[in-house]
Formats: sequence, C-alpha cells, structure tokens
Amino acid sequence: MGGPLAEPTGTAGFAARIAAELAESVRGIDPAQAESFAEALDRAANVFTAGAGRSGLMGKALAMRLVHAGSQAHVVGETTTPGIGPGDLLVMCSGSGETRTLVPMAEKARELGADVAVLTLKPDSTLAKLATMVVRLPGASKSRENDDYATIQPMGSLFEQTLLLFCDASVLRLMQRRGLDTDRMYGKHANLE
Repeated sequence: MGGPLAEPTGTAGFAARIAAELAESVRGIDPAQAESFAEALDRAANVFTAGAGRSGLMGKALAMRLVHAGSQAHVVGETTTPGIGPGDLLVMCSGSGETRTLVPMAEKARELGADVAVLTLKPDSTLAKLATMVVRLPGASKSRENDDYATIQPMGSLFEQTLLLFCDASVLRLMQRRGLDTDRMYGKHANLE
C-alpha cells in the first residue's frame, strides 16, 4: 500500500482514519487469549517486559501501568531489573516474533522456569514457539507480507497501536479482577516529577 495518500486530508482526517483502523483491528483479538493473558498478569510474582523499537516502548508502558496496579513489574535491560525465575512472567512484544535480540531472552527465561507470553502478529513465529502463551494481535507488519489488515500507516504502526490498546485493556481487566479504581492506582504514580 505504498505511494501517495489520496484520502483523507489533514491531520484530523488522518487521525479519524487511524481510529477506524484500530477499531477494526481490536475486533480481531481473541477473547480467550486476552483473558488468559490477564490471568497470567494477575498471578505472576514479577512481570518483565521486553521488546525492540516502538513495540518495546509499548511494553514499557505496560510495565508502568502494572506498577500502578500494584504488580512487581520490570523492563528488561534497565539497571534496576532483578533476575527472573519460577512464578515470573516475561511479556515479549514483537510484531514479527523473530526479533533476534528477543529470542535468547525467551530461551533463558524458559530455562530459568519463568513463563513467557508473546504478543505478536505471527503465532507461528520463533518467539511464539518458545512461549507458554501467545496472544495474536491483529495489525500490519512492516513488510506488509501476508497481512490481514490494510492500513494507511507506515511500517508497524497499526500493530504497535493495537499492542498499546491491548495492554491498556489488559490493565483495566487486571484492575477489575483486583477491585482497583483510578484513585487507588494514582497513589502509586511517580511523585518526583
């Protein structure tokens, strides 16, 4: 879907088109996979997130909200991140499921007895095969090969946005399971800003 964009026009028009694409994308999320992921977040002793590029940023956003919800959450690669082990969950965010830097992390986490959840476009990918849980998120890949969703957006934007919405929805489900509301979560918000 390369080439110049004929429609829509203007920033507001593009925003409306992106919102429509996202509405279509989130309808394709499997409810059973989504509920299993929320349950895994709830029972994990520690949740670790990992991803590269923009997908990694969405993983960091998930870790932040999990901390607000009372979870022990960490971002792989940060200086304060502890070791992973049994009872822990590694959440890997990768559209392709083939990100070379993530594969050894998944292997190591499994070797150390942790569960691995992979949020991906490709449920038959290398990362998905290493996972204890896979959530297939609809979207479009960077290469546009074998995609189910058309998008006007560049590269993996639709997947990354779907990933962020899915993670935020998972935190809402976790809040519901734990009887939390925004006021109680705000008490865990950073206050040295």
